[in-house]
Amino acid sequence: MNIHLQKIVKIVLAGTLYTLLFLTGASANPVKKVVKLGFIPLTDCAPLVIAKEMGFFAKYGVDVQLSKEASWAVIRDKILNGELDAAHCLFSMPFSVYTGIGGKAGSEMKIAMVLNNNGQAITLSKDFCGLVGFRDLKNVAKAVKAVKARKEVTFAMTFPGGTHDIWLRNWLAAAGVNAKSVGIITIPPPQMVANMKVDNMEGFSVGEPWNGVAATQGIGFTQISSQDIWKNHPEKALVANKTFAETDKEDLKNVMKAIIEACKWLDVMGNRKKAALFLSKPNYVNAPVQVIEARLMGSTDIGCDLGVQKYKDDYMLFYNKGGVNAPKLAYGIWFMAQYMRFGMIGKAPDYQGVAKKLILTDLFSEVAKSMNVPVQEDMKPFKTNLETIIFDPKNPAPYIAGSKK
Repeated sequence: MNIHLQKIVKIVLAGTLYTLLFLTGASANPVKKVVKLGFIPLTDCAPLVIAKEMGFFAKYGVDVQLSKEASWAVIRDKILNGELDAAHCLFSMPFSVYTGIGGKAGSEMKIAMVLNNNGQAITLSKDFCGLVGFRDLKNVAKAVKAVKARKEVTFAMTFPGGTHDIWLRNWLAAAGVNAKSVGIITIPPPQMVANMKVDNMEGFSVGEPWNGVAATQGIGFTQISSQDIWKNHPEKALVANKTFAETDKEDLKNVMKAIIEACKWLDVMGNRKKAALFLSKPNYVNAPVQVIEARLMGSTDIGCDLGVQKYKDDYMLFYNKGGVNAPKLAYGIWFMAQYMRFGMIGKAPDYQGVAKKLILTDLFSEVAKSMNVPVQEDMKPFKTNLETIIFDPKNPAPYIAGSKK
């Protein structure tokens, strides 16, 4: 075939392909994968919502579909079976699942980055009004005893071994209440207020805005915020399906870049009113915009005529000059140490081995470098607000032994 005939054949074939694409409505470019991200209706799903609403996902070339889910157990199942590529998730959930507390032991959910610090709370019902005040740990045990004299006392959290479960257990321990002396049940976050309203529990540990909603509706009051338990603690994370993290790494990195941009946007306080408007929509959190906005701005109307607490540097943070987003191995080790401390597992795991298996440290470092996000130093000893014992992630055993005393 001479060269001119070859060109004619190529032109004809190209024209035929174009005609077929035109008639079928197809694109000459390959179809872009839709990345499905799950979330629970909580204020701290904001980085995903903002990345979608402000066009950050589109900016980084990922077609993201947000999926509102009913509970953390549903998030867990859908990440593990691949229905979700990734999700807004409790930071400690992958460790709870892997150790067999909150799922099938050995199941891997990958932590890509932290979404926020702070912004959770423990709410007590009207039964405790007048018995214990805001941040008043000295009178919690006495108040529990007084309420137990006339009814059973039950506290709710959102997922076994999840962050809210651990804040609850740390609070009980600091207040001198044996966790075995009260009931601890699991309730999905959006159902907390309704369950307290019908007297199904006397307290709950959950993220905002549900603590604020309970106070506004006069059915409970904020006894302590999670930042009072551990200032600037890790809370939610972007947690990915194992296969997605391994085979669609570029998509995951672009999702992370968009979310980091959203986190930076959210930490501009002038943007938070707009964020609250987005979050209040029925397809997202579906809660009063005033309640979402107030606690996003660091203003906590405690309820029970206890006034308003203003948080100045430890309200819900999403970026904090790059200090929020690194998924530190030390954090994962701390949560697993809590499982040992509170008897939730019988045998110490390979702390560092499990943390390294589940946390995508190298991937985050790569994304952080490309976004000029400072990567925080890891594996340093630290202490939470309510404890006197320093936690060393390289050697958790002394902390666990001391905490059990």
